[in-house]
Amino acid sequence: MNSVYFTEEHQLFRESLRDFLHKEVVPHIEKWEKTGTIERFIWKKFGDMGFFGLRYPEAYGGLNLDLFYTVVFLEELQKIKSSGFAAAMWAHSYLAMTHLNAEGDERIKQNYLAPSISGDMIGALCITEPFGGSDVAGMRTTAVKNGDKYIINGSKTFITNGVYADYYVVAAKTNPELGNKGISMFLVDAKLAGVSATKLDKLGWRASDTAEIAFDNVEIPAENLMGEEGKGFPYIMQHFALERLIMAINAHARAEYAIEYTIGYMSEREAFGKTIDKFQALRHTIVEHATDVEHCKWFNYATVARLDQGEYVVKEATMAKLKSTKVADETIYSCLQMLGGYGYMEEYPLARLFRDSRLGPIGGGTSEILKEILSKMIIDNKNYEPAVKHK
Repeated sequence: MNSVYFTEEHQLFRESLRDFLHKEVVPHIEKWEKTGTIERFIWKKFGDMGFFGLRYPEAYGGLNLDLFYTVVFLEELQKIKSSGFAAAMWAHSYLAMTHLNAEGDERIKQNYLAPSISGDMIGALCITEPFGGSDVAGMRTTAVKNGDKYIINGSKTFITNGVYADYYVVAAKTNPELGNKGISMFLVDAKLAGVSATKLDKLGWRASDTAEIAFDNVEIPAENLMGEEGKGFPYIMQHFALERLIMAINAHARAEYAIEYTIGYMSEREAFGKTIDKFQALRHTIVEHATDVEHCKWFNYATVARLDQGEYVVKEATMAKLKSTKVADETIYSCLQMLGGYGYMEEYPLARLFRDSRLGPIGGGTSEILKEILSKMIIDNKNYEPAVKHK
C-alpha cells in the first residue's frame, strides 16, 4: 500500500510478517483453536523476530519504530483465521507491556519488559473484575501497605493470557475511600503464593487463554508499585486510548479479510447459471460494506498518526473502536450470509470470524460505555488529560 502513512519499509515488513505467519503460525492454528492452548514456542519465535519490540526502546531490546509498524502487525494477525491467537499476541505486547514501559522503573524494565520483548516472558493486564465489568472505578481488589510489602486481595476476570502469564500488571485500590483516585498499578509475579488462575470457556477467541485470576493475601515487594500511588486510574485511561485503537484496527482488518474472502467465494459459486457475484443485490451489499470499512480504516490511520505524534486521542480512539467494531460485525454477518449454508460450516472461515468478531463491541469497554464516555466529551465538554508523557 502506498499512502501518506505507509512507506516502502512498512510494506517490506508486511511481506516478511505475512511470510512468517504462514510458515510458523498457520500450520498450528487449527490445533490451538481446538485445544485452547497456544504452545509456548511461538512467543519465543515472535520475540526472536522482534515483533514484540516494535514500539519499545532499544535499551530493552526493542526497535523503537513508528506506530504504523504496529498497524501492519495487527492487520496481518487478523488475516490468519484466529482472532484468539491474534489477541494473545497483542494483549501481551500492547496491554501488559505498555504499562511496564510507561510506569515501570528501571528494575522492572530490565527484569520484565526486556524478557517480554524477547519472548521469554508472557504478561497479562488485570483490570476487569467479576462485579465491575467496564466500571473500572468500582473495582474491589485491594493492595494494603504493610511495611516494605503490599498485600493484594481480590479477583480479576476476562484476562487474556491469564493462565499462560509469567506476570500480571494489576490494578488495585490502595485507598478505597478515594474511589477512582485511590487506584494504583502493581507488578505481580504469577508464581507467588496466593495467585491462582482459572481458564474460562468462551464463544469465540477459542485459541486464546482467557482466565479469572484470584489474589489471596498475595505479598509483593513495595517496589513493585508502578508509577505513583493513586495514579492508576489516569494511567489506565490513558492507555485505553491505545487499546481501543488497536481493537478498531483489528476490526477493520478482519472486516477487510471477510470481504476479500467472500468476493473470492462469490466469483466461484454459481446459481441460476451464473456466478453469484453477478447478482445486483449481492454486489451492492458488498459495496456498502466495503465503503463503510474503508471509511473506518482511514479514520483509524489518521488517529494512529496523531497518537504517534504524542497527541492525546482518547476521544478519537473511542470513536474508532465504537464505529469500527460495529461495522465489522455488520460486515461479517452479511459475508456469512453470502456463503449460504457453507457460511454456517466450521470448515469455512466465516463461522469462526463471526464468533470472534462479536468480542469487538464488548472487550476494551463495551459500546454502551464508550457512548457515555463520548457523551461526556461531546455534550458535557469534559476534557481528559494524559497522566504520563507520551513514550
